[in-house]
Amino acid sequence: MTTDQPESLRDREFRGRSLRGSRFAHCDFSGVVIRGSDLSGMELDSPWLLEPGGRLVVNGVDIVPLIDAELNRRFPGRELRRATDPDGLRAAWAAIDKAWAATLHRASGMPSGTVDASVAGEWSLAQTLRHLVMATDTWLGRAVWELENPYHPAGLPHDDPDTTAYEPSVFSQPNPSWEEVLAARGERQAMVRDSLAGVTAEDLAATRKNPHAPAHGETVLSCVQTILEEEWEHLRYAVRDLDTLAATPG
Repeated sequence: MTTDQPESLRDREFRGRSLRGSRFAHCDFSGVVIRGSDLSGMELDSPWLLEPGGRLVVNGVDIVPLIDAELNRRFPGRELRRATDPDGLRAAWAAIDKAWAATLHRASGMPSGTVDASVAGEWSLAQTLRHLVMATDTWLGRAVWELENPYHPAGLPHDDPDTTAYEPSVFSQPNPSWEEVLAARGERQAMVRDSLAGVTAEDLAATRKNPHAPAHGETVLSCVQTILEEEWEHLRYAVRDLDTLAATPG
């Protein structure tokens, strides 16, 4: 059963309950304490966990640094995502560009329909790329370049779009072809690459408005770092799902 109605279970205590096989999506588990419970086979996926200050303690050990290090090992170049200087950011973008090229090359050799296949209700590869088009338009076009309407019609917003950043109606191409997705994505990658090619330390220190909360200030650097975080997290999702599809009997 899926429960869509908002319900707060904050600060409650649960004893002797079975949640075996349950699936939780878009829930707030911050500060939850689990004691004397069977967690074998539990799978967690939370990008916010790996942000500065994130913490997950298992049997007395904060495992976030271990997770971060393992992801850096699996995805060479990911460690550059928090670079702070122009050369570091250019190297960081080159690394994610290379990683995505390898992933798309892999997908091109998989069975027809792979790019549109969804795993466990998650975005397909095509949808993931469309979302990254939207993310680049938000954090580069809207935030850094301060364009009033930077959005490509094939972009894909979140399920709960923040209309202070964009109007859902701008995404007027709901079912673009794979070729159209690749074209839009390639244009956005080139936009970031060209923007970083000539960026200076002074440029990075300049202030901008947060596209989702205009009263909150951002630096150009923090906007670029947000793009890099989006890129690496969605690459991880894409690789995870391609692994699942590759292991699924045809």
